[in-house]
Amino acid sequence: MELIHRFVTSNGIRMHVAEQGEGHPVIFCHGFPHTWFIWHRQLAAVAAAGYRAIAPDLRGYGRTDVPTDIEDYSNRAVIGDLLALLDDMDAEQAVFVGLDFGAALVWELALRVPERVSGVIVLNNPFAPRPPRAPSQLWAKAAQRHFLHLDYFQKPGVADAELGGSTREFLARVYYSLSADYHYLDTWRFPAAGTGYLDVLPEAPPLPWRWLSTAEFDILAGDFERTGFTGGLNWYRVLDRNWELTAEFADAEICVPTYFLYGDRDPDMEGFSGRDPLATLRANVPDLRAVTKIADAGHLVQWERTDEVNTLITTHLRDLVADPALTQ
Repeated sequence: MELIHRFVTSNGIRMHVAEQGEGHPVIFCHGFPHTWFIWHRQLAAVAAAGYRAIAPDLRGYGRTDVPTDIEDYSNRAVIGDLLALLDDMDAEQAVFVGLDFGAALVWELALRVPERVSGVIVLNNPFAPRPPRAPSQLWAKAAQRHFLHLDYFQKPGVADAELGGSTREFLARVYYSLSADYHYLDTWRFPAAGTGYLDVLPEAPPLPWRWLSTAEFDILAGDFERTGFTGGLNWYRVLDRNWELTAEFADAEICVPTYFLYGDRDPDMEGFSGRDPLATLRANVPDLRAVTKIADAGHLVQWERTDEVNTLITTHLRDLVADPALTQ
């Protein structure tokens, strides 16, 4: 089964898609700073298990268009891209897999159009109800105490210039810092005033690492050397708008079949998802079918523990797509 690349032009953008295999669609949604390639190890495994594995470059990334208006990066807008992708495949439903911003996107997709979702598999970023205040207010308060990338990324142009001026160094540092090989929340030891992201991120050891090859890193770095980071950073800058656009879902539950897995050293679970993220997840996702903790893994759990994650995903897919009539 050959990996193929193609483009879907709809919903106002031209979107690059990588896909492999045939069968019921399984759509993988990445985060920052990633591209479709962050899922390439999963595409082959899911295709071999009998599914059509699809990983788009989400808007602002890779070979997909980079809109100039920040509001064009809202989850509502990107959900339109995913629905256009389903329509392009003549598929009524897909299983959606998400990590990082891709997880938030998948959660909102399940709230907005559950009829198009046969199930979700989310890595590391659990569902939580809509907060009572706009996110930027919470980040600004935290930034009074310590550096916080969420707040630092809000001002257009600042992080864009810093990170874009040291693309490979930044990517190596941030991937390493988010892994189980480092404790990401140590970046909170630094003050926010006068501090850039590279000032707080640790030096990364030389590649290759135990979970990332030099060739894989080169592919990711090559995309960002070409595009820069503004498209990805705009996903942070639209989070207040996402909050505004989800007022109608303030008390809604995720009702589609759901699986959740996470690395035991994931910084999002430790520091960004509330005091008891699993209790919150269970309280708000009534069809939560399993929660799996993966040992010795951080934020890029699908690379740090590829075989275990691939086994879990393909096992969960057999449950979510049990009826052959669902296969597209």
